[in-house]
Amino acid sequence: MNDRSYTSLDKLIANVDNAMRTIFGQPHLTERPNPAEHIADAEMSTQEKRHAAGLMRVNHAGEVSAQGLYSGQALTARLPEVREKMERAALEENDHLDWCECRLKELGSRKSLLNPLWYCGSFAIGATAGLAGDKWSLGFVAETEHQVIKHLDSHLHSLPQQDAKSRAVLEQMREDEAHHATVALQHGGAALPAPVKKLMGLTSKLMTTLAYKI
Repeated sequence: MNDRSYTSLDKLIANVDNAMRTIFGQPHLTERPNPAEHIADAEMSTQEKRHAAGLMRVNHAGEVSAQGLYSGQALTARLPEVREKMERAALEENDHLDWCECRLKELGSRKSLLNPLWYCGSFAIGATAGLAGDKWSLGFVAETEHQVIKHLDSHLHSLPQQDAKSRAVLEQMREDEAHHATVALQHGGAALPAPVKKLMGLTSKLMTTLAYKI
């Protein structure tokens, strides 16, 4: 067990490192394999590939945002067990980040050019949620994951039918997001007020609209 006590400078350096890895480099991953690695790529038209890439770029941008959110919350979480849950969830979200990037490359496309904005904005929101208290921070996680699941359901419906590789990635992501939401609620996450949920939905819609193209 690592009992080292981290200073504020240690935490700052760790967060900067995580941000750089998330936006520009290779994030730390879990032991899990890419769910699409053994699936053969299917023939798709140029338009179908462009659409699939747009959806995967949105999901990649969403994972960049998730990294910012979880990092901000872990920084300000009060209870050690809550901080540990945030850090484990962030590590699993890194898997999603890697899988989406791999699929984007296979589709001959790129990540969102606005990823630094998505990360920084989400980090600020996550840190603010953490300062509000662990129950609200966890409630924010649960609501975020529920909204992500809705987007994933929409994307699974919208993907070209033959794109089994993208579908395998999104299905595993959906399973993970549902688990993260359940864990957040089990550890005391509070239901957010309706206006907050609506604002989160509007912000998410703006991000998905921009990330699809930019």
